[in-house]
Amino acid sequence: MTSSVTGANQLGQPTEIPASPEAAVLDRVPNPHADIDYLARFTAPEFTSLCPVTGQPDFAHLVIDYVPGDWLVESKSLKLYLTSFRNHGAFHEDCTVAIGRRLVSLLQPRWLRIGGYWYPRGGIPIDVFWQTGEPPKGVWIPDQGVASYRGRG
Repeated sequence: MTSSVTGANQLGQPTEIPASPEAAVLDRVPNPHADIDYLARFTAPEFTSLCPVTGQPDFAHLVIDYVPGDWLVESKSLKLYLTSFRNHGAFHEDCTVAIGRRLVSLLQPRWLRIGGYWYPRGGIPIDVFWQTGEPPKGVWIPDQGVASYRGRG
C-alpha cells in the first residue's frame, strides 16, 4: 500500500486496474483552499466487491464526504482504488471502514464520513456508516441522499 505525497502520479497516464486494494496507489494533491473548511463529496453508485465466503458479487452505493485539510484525494486514483475491490473478497463492514480509514491515513482530513449502502443479498441489506468524529462547526453537510432500503413497496 503506497501513497504519493508529491502529487498525482497516475493522472494523465494509462493506468491498469490494481490487482487488490492493498496494491492500489492513492494519490493526493495539495488543497488550494486549506485555509477554509468546506465539504468535498465522492459518490460511487456502482461499487462492487466479492463475498469472502461464496465469491458472489456484492454491490453498494458509497458516499464519501470529507472536510479537507492540507490534502485532496486525486479522483482518478480514488476511482482505481475503488475499482480494485471488484476482485477482492471482504464483508461489507470491512470494505466500507477500510476505505474510510485508508483515506484518513492518506489525507489527514479535518473530518471524514463514509456511507456504504449495500444492496441486499440473501434477503438482508446491510448499510455501514463510519466517521472520524464531529464535523467542524459551520460546514454545510447535506444528507447523503441515499434512501434506506424499502424492498418492493
